[in-house]
Amino acid sequence: MPDSPANTSEAPPVRGTLSATKIVFFVVAATGPMVAMIGTVPYGFVLGTGPGIPAAYLAAGLIMLCFVSGYAALSRRIVNAGALYVYIRVALGRVPGSAAAYLAVLSYSAFGIGVFAVFGYYASVVIDAPVSWHWYTAGALLLTALLGRRQIDLSARVLGVLMVAEIAILLVMDIGIVAYKGTDAMPLVSFEPKVALGTGLGAALIFAFISFAGIESAALYGEEARDPRRSVARASFWAVVITTVFYTLTSWIVVGGVGPDNVRARAAEESGKLLFALSDQYTFSGVTTVMSVLQITSLLAACLAVHNATSRYMYALGREGLLPRVLGASHPKFNSPYRASDTQSLVAALVITTFALAGLHPYKTLGVSLVSLATVGIMVLLLSTSVAVLAFFSRNAAGRHWWRTVLAPVLTLAGLGTAIVLVLQNYPYLTGTDSVVINSLTILLPVAAAGGAVRALWLRARRPEVYHALDLDPSPPAAQPAE
Repeated sequence: MPDSPANTSEAPPVRGTLSATKIVFFVVAATGPMVAMIGTVPYGFVLGTGPGIPAAYLAAGLIMLCFVSGYAALSRRIVNAGALYVYIRVALGRVPGSAAAYLAVLSYSAFGIGVFAVFGYYASVVIDAPVSWHWYTAGALLLTALLGRRQIDLSARVLGVLMVAEIAILLVMDIGIVAYKGTDAMPLVSFEPKVALGTGLGAALIFAFISFAGIESAALYGEEARDPRRSVARASFWAVVITTVFYTLTSWIVVGGVGPDNVRARAAEESGKLLFALSDQYTFSGVTTVMSVLQITSLLAACLAVHNATSRYMYALGREGLLPRVLGASHPKFNSPYRASDTQSLVAALVITTFALAGLHPYKTLGVSLVSLATVGIMVLLLSTSVAVLAFFSRNAAGRHWWRTVLAPVLTLAGLGTAIVLVLQNYPYLTGTDSVVINSLTILLPVAAAGGAVRALWLRARRPEVYHALDLDPSPPAAQPAE
């Protein structure tokens, strides 16, 4: 990563080693496929549309594909570790962009800290040892901090192994159910309108979109990619396709394994143990044991992926003066954003230590509240990025396309806008609590955005050279990628 201030007018010096495939590892790992299926799907069955949950995943995936179409179009024009907030700044202005920058840092930081806490909780449950959850979390923090300072390829290899393993073990369960039940394993009732659009649709979409949180992070690695103007677009597309197909197919087969008429009741009874019970029922105990272990490694992979994403946001903000400049330094040997990584590790450790000393529950209090907050914040960033796509290409004819830069962003606005309204209306379903404090944390999102806007205005008044260095007019790339 270059140490000089960001320049979106042309790609930074290409020193990256990441291929599109390696970026896919980071993006898919951030969504935590194993955790999404084991921890989220049962709640979708109970609080959402029951057997109609697979349709909710498909709908969320299609909306994300529309988002990626416009997002990829911008990624071909702008290469910057700041990703979404830079896109918003380039298209909508420095003040909105700075507001988005602070919103991004808050959302990703909350996401990462929440996942660390959830990791510690599940590790303490799965591993039969007299060790408190916070020690497992401390171990994950230490490992992530070490990997965060190293060259990005090392993290990519770790994530690749963990991601493939967790998807593979769930596919073993899927195959076991299909082998036993045949075509009954994929009941068409899941996609019948009266079921898919029935009672609980809002909650169903909430849980579906939770599972896609982090899917937009490919552009954060653009400066470290071999071919950033192609790799980010390809990685984003394949990450969304993989997760959409996997989530829809696995949740659908789970409906078939349980039975459409019984899925709501059984999910209410077994909750997070539902998929383990199905694994025992349709495969054998060894598969279930491996699944239990991979649930933990899935969370560890998500910790690493989200930590890397947060570090790159902080690095980009530090490099541009929106956060302290010290965060914008890259490691002299590994070329990693090591100071931003160390800072993020320290912040996570302080927050988690405070909660641990207070004796609060790592999952029900810390994990759920912060992941829920992050989900809303990321959805707002995605919505704002789609507005940025429309605004940018309305002024720039090069790269304009009827689908990618017009219709797809419009469809994204409609889909995400509806989803955000539903999420806010049903926020207690997302957090799983009636706590006024937890359900009021969303106020931090506009506070963070306001803080970013104020910072930009302060720079304009007191340090205009820094303010004006935030590039607003990137030139078209020298060569457009092949379509």
